[in-house]
Amino acid sequence: MPGLKDVKTKIEGVSKTSQITKAMNMVASAKLRGAQEKMETFRPYAEKFAEAMRDLSGGMEGSNLELMEVREVKAVEIVVVTSDRGLCGSFNSNITTTAEKLMQKYEAEGKKVTFVSVGKKAAQAFRRSGKLRSQYNDIMGTFQMFNAREISQDITHQFVSGESDQVDLVYGKFHSVAVQRPEVEELLPIKPVEGGEEAAEAKEGVTGAYIYEPEPEEIMEVLLPLYLNVQVYHAMVEVSASEHAARMTAMDNATNACKDMIDELTQLYNKARQAAITGELMDIVGGAEALKG
Repeated sequence: MPGLKDVKTKIEGVSKTSQITKAMNMVASAKLRGAQEKMETFRPYAEKFAEAMRDLSGGMEGSNLELMEVREVKAVEIVVVTSDRGLCGSFNSNITTTAEKLMQKYEAEGKKVTFVSVGKKAAQAFRRSGKLRSQYNDIMGTFQMFNAREISQDITHQFVSGESDQVDLVYGKFHSVAVQRPEVEELLPIKPVEGGEEAAEAKEGVTGAYIYEPEPEEIMEVLLPLYLNVQVYHAMVEVSASEHAARMTAMDNATNACKDMIDELTQLYNKARQAAITGELMDIVGGAEALKG
């Protein structure tokens, strides 16, 4: 049985760790409110933008626009969005694992795969693979739309130049404070959505075609790069909210684990103290009996 001093030192150490995890939980909770509000504000904009793109792209020929050009896929680029910091449970590892499985799938089909990492954790995960083409670190804490624009311009240049034939986006989507799941979306080429009965039903029975001025092709040429900016920024906003939610949950679990350890160590301390007292009493009784003899 360990000594009283050792057990007491362990209890003090675990108590200090509990104070740290509790403080980190409170910080993550405060940051989550701001990140969640930002995400919920941006979601309707992203959805309306996507709806407008669907209306414009319906029935269009992708070969007329560079970003809608569908060609034989020989090279795939995967954009992986994670956080810069850790201590948020398995959130980042779930995203990188999803990206790795996607890479293995494409390589099994004989396709070349490269990565673009957004966030330190993605860069750390794929740096040794030799497939990391570009990385954007230390931006997830203070990112703005211009960061998303820089990333989208980078992957657009690769696609237009023929270095990649398809671009996928892997990120962590915020479902609730307790649930954040990896999502995979195809960024490029941007494929037109065909109209039909389902589209008509989605518009609650409203039918008819819009007349655009100038022509839809001219509008799409301007909107396609903006659409990519919105998609990348939306993924970053989702990851930011998911990161704080995952960290808050992880720190709460760590605090509870510390409490359980303190309870176990306290029991062990009491047992050790009782054993020490019993030993001292036995010495006293033994000495008294010896004096009597």
